[in-house]
Amino acid sequence: MSDQTRYQLNESDLPKFWYNINADSPVAPAPVLHPGTLEPVTPDFLSVLFPMEIIMQEISAERYIQIPDEVREIYKLYRPTPLLRARRLEKALGTPAHIYYKYEGVSPSGSHKPNTAIAQAFYNKAAGTKALTTETGAGQWGSSLAFACDVFDLDLEVYMVKVSYHQKPYRRNLMEVYGSKVYASPTDRTDYGRSVLAEHPDSPGSLGIAISEAVEVAAKSNGTKKYSLGSVLNHVLMHQTVIGEEALKQMDMADEYPDVVIGCAGGGSNFGGIAFPFLRENLKNGKRARLLAVEPTASPSLTKGQYAFDYGDTAKMAPVVKMHTLGHDFVPAGIHAGGLRYHGMAPSVSALVDAGYIDAVAVKQIPTFEAAIQFARTEGIVPAPESAHAICAAVNEALDAKAKGEKRVILFNLSGHGNFDMTAYEAYLGGKLTDYEYPEEAIAESMSKLPKVEMPA
Repeated sequence: MSDQTRYQLNESDLPKFWYNINADSPVAPAPVLHPGTLEPVTPDFLSVLFPMEIIMQEISAERYIQIPDEVREIYKLYRPTPLLRARRLEKALGTPAHIYYKYEGVSPSGSHKPNTAIAQAFYNKAAGTKALTTETGAGQWGSSLAFACDVFDLDLEVYMVKVSYHQKPYRRNLMEVYGSKVYASPTDRTDYGRSVLAEHPDSPGSLGIAISEAVEVAAKSNGTKKYSLGSVLNHVLMHQTVIGEEALKQMDMADEYPDVVIGCAGGGSNFGGIAFPFLRENLKNGKRARLLAVEPTASPSLTKGQYAFDYGDTAKMAPVVKMHTLGHDFVPAGIHAGGLRYHGMAPSVSALVDAGYIDAVAVKQIPTFEAAIQFARTEGIVPAPESAHAICAAVNEALDAKAKGEKRVILFNLSGHGNFDMTAYEAYLGGKLTDYEYPEEAIAESMSKLPKVEMPA
């Protein structure tokens, strides 16, 4: 048997197409609704926020959408990304399982986020957009879009969740290196930010609040600025499928096929990126890989949230979508996985979880960091706290295989490195982290505030 560890594709293997799950999903997509009227949105409404090409991708039913040459050229700075077998981790666990990970931390910003940031910046530039606004939690998305906007000569305003702004100063610095302006949200720059601060002067912020601020700035710009987001919507997850398409080729190089495919899940982008091409193989070609989305117990939209229509932001300015949600007024605990602290989950992922095509599990913060430390000490890479959730689930799978005495092929997406997240590791190593489970009563209260949507039978 080969003792190969690293599986690297050539530049010529870089995918030429993104895969659109809408073409094959056994669950029909629910309509996207106007936040004011709760009627299906029109392209005119969405065009205030997005260029038309992005809107068309969002609603497309085409199975494959060609990646523009200009985007592929920038992808070549870091793609194809490597697939590695975690042999040292396997040995440490004493498991018969084979553990593989797709490493997206080799990108300029250190995560998977440039896969969609580059595409969105390109389409905005082609449409004549001069500037973008966005939000960011942990900072991976903000720094990725900052990089992409620098490439395509676009200005960028980033509204960074305040707790992450202070926890992760070096991600903020990276955005500024790329020429973007970064503000701690909630800010006094927007009507909504000022309203939050008036009621909660010490608000730690949330992704929902930051989205509201970024959307407000774009909507009030008279067309000079557009809004860009790094997760949740279909076009974002579609851009990420370069991960899974490459992984399929690399697993073939390893002469194995995964029994389980794992990704952390906050809004759904890196999970959908690796899982959707494997779901296509399940649906179209008779494969049976189990797909597992992993979230924190502090922000458990898939495992405790309700599958319902909800606003995408706290101010109720963004479109209403059907998703697993904890409620648009959700303000999370300040856990060290800022990219997973969103109140909802991508509608496409949510629908497939609800229909039983995707499994979901929530893991606690301390076991997650234990797995991250073990991974760093065996495989050498310090993972982002978000990505560590996938590692935790992969370790649990490997130990379950050990207990049952069975071989199991495990593939997970290592969606980014944690080199800018050392304050989180400092807190863990200093014994300052605690496990936190979002309370059921808080969820129940938020569910009473969901929009009242009546769909025809």
